[in-house]
Amino acid sequence: MQKIDLAQELAGNSYPGRGIVIGRSADGKNAVAAYFIMGRSENSRNRIFVEEDEGIRTQAFDPSKMEDPSLIIYAPVRVPDEKHTIVTNGDQTDTIYDGLKKGLTFEQSLRSREFEPDGPNYTPRISGLMTIEDGVFGYQLSILKSNHGDPSQCIRETFDYNNAPAGEGHFISTYLHDGSPLPSFEGEPKTVDIPDDIDAWTDLLWTSLNEDNRVSLFVRYIDISTGEYETEIVNKHDLDLV
Repeated sequence: MQKIDLAQELAGNSYPGRGIVIGRSADGKNAVAAYFIMGRSENSRNRIFVEEDEGIRTQAFDPSKMEDPSLIIYAPVRVPDEKHTIVTNGDQTDTIYDGLKKGLTFEQSLRSREFEPDGPNYTPRISGLMTIEDGVFGYQLSILKSNHGDPSQCIRETFDYNNAPAGEGHFISTYLHDGSPLPSFEGEPKTVDIPDDIDAWTDLLWTSLNEDNRVSLFVRYIDISTGEYETEIVNKHDLDLV
């Protein structure tokens, strides 16, 4: 698949919803992940990312304004062991985490889950699993979505990227674009460039997201040789306080 310009893709889409990018840095040294959330309602926008253990969790910025936490408070990133990092847009992070601990695969773990019960959107559950073993890095991406808005059928697609090449990654989001109802992502994850500089890439991603709808961004670079990692978190609410 031909690569797209991710910054241009994001800048031209006012509401892709939540998005995951996983790939390998251009110098080949780092396994890279990014996850962002956006929001249109006050409840969705009232969130920040906070670090928890080796992962992150969403948290209400102003607890007094929190209405329904069921689909917006969760752990997007968890690290079950030294080989794996899980990135998702919902509490299926915990489903994958528990499944791996039981010896299930990424795909098997997600068999017990479906899209979110938020009709008429039926927001897809998007998930990623990064695996580093013996100096080899690969990753998987998954989407669980309704059949064009029909909740009677869950479509499950898994994409496996073995031995990831340097400088390449893949992007998947919950929605194609803004709308009512919101249209689910379609097709394969989009191929994108992954640069070496975590600070520059974090800034590029954040500034490319719609200024009104962006909420939080997480970026992590993991050294494939050592397992050491660097994390950047951007929260709109934190920036507003500066």
